[in-house]
Amino acid sequence: MTADTKEPKNRYQTSPRAADYTIDQAWESYSAEEHDRWDRLFRRQIEVTKGRACTDVLQAMAELELSPSGIPDMGKLTDRLEAITGWRIVPVAELVPDEIFFDHLANRRFPAGAFIRPESEFDYLKEPDIFHDIFGHVPMLANPVFADFMEAYGKGGQRAMQLGQLHNLARLYWYTVEFGLIREAGGLRIYGAGILSSPNETVFALEDDSPNRIGFDLARIMRTKYIIDDFQQTYFVIDSFEALLEACYKDFGSVYGDVKGKTDLEAHEIEQGDEVITRGTLDYFHKRKAVR
Repeated sequence: MTADTKEPKNRYQTSPRAADYTIDQAWESYSAEEHDRWDRLFRRQIEVTKGRACTDVLQAMAELELSPSGIPDMGKLTDRLEAITGWRIVPVAELVPDEIFFDHLANRRFPAGAFIRPESEFDYLKEPDIFHDIFGHVPMLANPVFADFMEAYGKGGQRAMQLGQLHNLARLYWYTVEFGLIREAGGLRIYGAGILSSPNETVFALEDDSPNRIGFDLARIMRTKYIIDDFQQTYFVIDSFEALLEACYKDFGSVYGDVKGKTDLEAHEIEQGDEVITRGTLDYFHKRKAVR
């Protein structure tokens, strides 16, 4: 951002921080313009996610009292979340180092950016802000099963760093926590934060014919590259959060061994044996096995 915009990119970057990179949210320091920006982001996204977000997300938003009434106070929001699943939200200034991030997750703390995007980045920003983290991530932390999965992921991250397999585990986070889809009775629905906080990708992920939608496969995900600056070319679909937890609540040592000698897959690739989920009559989804 150039200086003549008269708006700092992120004023929290100069705030004092603790050893775990947490800071004081200083909720009272948000301007009226920043609160209004949250309200507009919230109103837009709550409309576009109707009928597209999964049931658990919509229920949690109501239970946690996420609302268009200004930027949430993380302390008050934490009190409501902690009473449900024991998770806490801790404010940070920016992305934190991997070891710090995994330690927070392993101890049921979610590090959320305290800053809100500038007006010039209203529709898209590269670094997650408070809207992405609170609107996108926090509702799923109110789901007890998904909350357990996130804790397990944090502990798995600590081990992945020791084994040099962090790139494989990062792909699991990307294709589930950030860009995951789930089957529900009415069809596919969204639970990934990267989709939930993006109005355009919310529609694209479910309704565009171009991306692949593939049934969840842990080893397959760990071999699949991803895109960070455009819509995803592949989305992975889980059957339930219980199934996700069951697949991931284990030592990944054998999985790392299986994928280590195999070629990575490009984000757009379909592999033989993939469960490809396609759009059918009346917008129901059906599955088939990919063949070459």
